[in-house]
Amino acid sequence: MRIPFVAALTATLVFSFVPGATALTLKPFKDELFAYPGLIAREDGGSRLVVDYRELRDINERDEVPERRVKGKYVRLSVRSAQKDLSLKTAQGDIRHFAVGNAEGASAIVVYVHGQGGSRKQGVDDFTFGGNFNRIKNLMWENGGLYLSPDFSEFGPKGVKEMAALLDHYAGRSPGAPIVVACGSMGGAICWGLADDPAIAGRLAGLMMLGSFTSDDFARSAAYKRKVPLYFGQGSKDAVFPVDTQEAMYKRLKGANYPVRLVRFETGTHGTPIRMTDWRDVLNWMLAR
Repeated sequence: MRIPFVAALTATLVFSFVPGATALTLKPFKDELFAYPGLIAREDGGSRLVVDYRELRDINERDEVPERRVKGKYVRLSVRSAQKDLSLKTAQGDIRHFAVGNAEGASAIVVYVHGQGGSRKQGVDDFTFGGNFNRIKNLMWENGGLYLSPDFSEFGPKGVKEMAALLDHYAGRSPGAPIVVACGSMGGAICWGLADDPAIAGRLAGLMMLGSFTSDDFARSAAYKRKVPLYFGQGSKDAVFPVDTQEAMYKRLKGANYPVRLVRFETGTHGTPIRMTDWRDVLNWMLAR
């Protein structure tokens, strides 16, 4: 799937990593519960994994109410004390968003961009998707970071500009903090749009595509030139965005010696990567680079 090139934004968004900064390694949080349940294949030195996903085990045995409420051992709700529902005034309009953790002086910033039909509330729901959003909230809080889950008006250029304005604001309050943007499903349009902009790419530590689509234009983007690490998480039975396109893009990038990883959840469907991706594993790989 192709998306149009998104023009570079204003000069106010120019920012880059602090030279000589020490890479952050996220401390564990419930790693034993969120580890991949088993591997069918491990290839390319661990860059490509095929995970043994089973709905009966990974949904029905994990959730009190399947797909609605995870069992209590998977979450820690005290993180809600560090969570705020905010509205940021920008030149692109008011941007509603949840912020969890350090709004200033953050060690790193992780942004979740929802897909079609979602909202900022999805990315802070403690009980859906197997508690995986509760985990990323706790990971960022425990490690001095900031987690953001925003609303935006569209998946096109205006939405990209809104997300760029949000990043500009929080990057200014946490100079030098690496930024990772994770995009679910159609939210991938925002990730690919941000990748096109040189000012944004200068600050990105990684892009995560969670059950999303590929971009034919990525190899011409500013993020590609900077070799911003890229992660694909995809279910093998995703009927919305077929896994074959992810596999093909992974193969092309890997052949070009690009920092890319792909985790294929065998028998998984469209929402499986949001539930099953190991946030700490992916983020530590990105932050180490």
